[in-house]
Amino acid sequence: MPASDNPREACGVFGVFGPGEDVARLTFYGLYALQHRGQESAGIATNNGGGAFHLRTGMGLVSQVFDEEDLAFLRGDIAIGHTRYSTAGGSLACNAQPIVVRDRQSGSQIALAHNGNLTNAAVLREDLEAQGVAFESTADSEIIAWLLALAPAGTWEEKFHYLMRRAEGAYSLVILTPDTLFAVRDPLGVRPLCLGRLGNGWAIASESCALEHLGLEMEREVQPGEVVQIDASGLRSFFPTVAPPARRALCTFEYTYFARPDSRLSGELVYPVREELGAQLAREHPVAADIVIGVPDSAIPAAIGYARAAGLPFREGLVKNRYVGRTFIQPDQRIRDAGVSLKFNALRDVLRDKRVVVVDDSIVRGTTTPRVVNLLRRAGAREVHMRITTPPIVSPCFFGVDMATKWELIAANKSVEEIRQHIGADSLGYLSLEGMVRSTRQGNDALCNACFTGRYPIDVQMQMDRLEAGRREPVLAAAESLNRAGGP
Repeated sequence: MPASDNPREACGVFGVFGPGEDVARLTFYGLYALQHRGQESAGIATNNGGGAFHLRTGMGLVSQVFDEEDLAFLRGDIAIGHTRYSTAGGSLACNAQPIVVRDRQSGSQIALAHNGNLTNAAVLREDLEAQGVAFESTADSEIIAWLLALAPAGTWEEKFHYLMRRAEGAYSLVILTPDTLFAVRDPLGVRPLCLGRLGNGWAIASESCALEHLGLEMEREVQPGEVVQIDASGLRSFFPTVAPPARRALCTFEYTYFARPDSRLSGELVYPVREELGAQLAREHPVAADIVIGVPDSAIPAAIGYARAAGLPFREGLVKNRYVGRTFIQPDQRIRDAGVSLKFNALRDVLRDKRVVVVDDSIVRGTTTPRVVNLLRRAGAREVHMRITTPPIVSPCFFGVDMATKWELIAANKSVEEIRQHIGADSLGYLSLEGMVRSTRQGNDALCNACFTGRYPIDVQMQMDRLEAGRREPVLAAAESLNRAGGP
């Protein structure tokens, strides 16, 4: 099957401090609500105030990893959980989280779940290996755990100061110790994290929708650079860094694609933001058409906004099979040829002989979008006009989003007209950067738009050099092979 035309998020994290509560079950349902943030592995760690942690991790969906026997085993008053899509580190069982390490000074265990990506992971890993750390995973999340475990300091305030001084990039964390739950957000605030009240306890989640599924109201967001500490004495928070960052950098894709439409980010409900993205797109790229459809599911609110602003009817022209996900069964040639139709089915009676505006949130590699356009044409659409609620993606992400290298990004190598020809659409319109930022109701200095602009909130030159080297190596290897064989 072709690589996805959508960026893919790293992870979802959840945590509960709830004496007397069934914390494992609460965490299971919290992760269930965050399943959209990662479908490769899931895990839960619990602790009841002493002894070893209880841990269960596995590959697959949350509902596949855990059963009633697991939840009965996961006893305690504190729990953290994780659902993963791999970016740093492969899709391997050893990379399933939470990760558990032992603190060098106290000897007690630390469990950690991480959403994000470190931009200086290679340097940190080499340094930790020189200190004798034997890594059990390839994920940068284990690096964060060991930085805390080996921090040359005694208090948690000092440990987190050490972490934030050394770690660069994106990290929203939930951390479990024998008697405490921590929630941590990097100083740029690249990935979301929020806090909700649970009776006499608290819950932490990547998105507010996970709290609401449990009947909890979001108290507030964890602020960039903040550490929230929850234990038997209550909740307190502190900011380990002396100087606050000059700017914030919440990933714009959280608004346009990653977060569920019923979540809140920076005080804004995501659904109306996506509607406004579509409306702004209609103002910037109008076209004579009969109907507007959205590519399910994330682009539906934007398609509704486009249709309303354009004065056109919104119709559901594509139906998504929501159960197409990770599988170990390889498709045969007939299914490979069917391609995107495994995921979408077109409604012929809706599309036949219509001029169709198709709203989607991104084109990354340009692999599946041509299949969508072809699917609509086969269903009888007379014209297909693609409208994208983000600007062209011209640079890779180093903060926890898997969206390919620069040389795989179609907009980094082709003009808009060339992309239109490649996908086979009658017209193609991208939302402007200014229109996108205005629709989020945030300022440029509050968002990370590096994938659209190439301007990163921190220096990522080393990561870019490694990507370039990684691209050259297979090319050089292939060339050497051809030379040895006497050429093609």
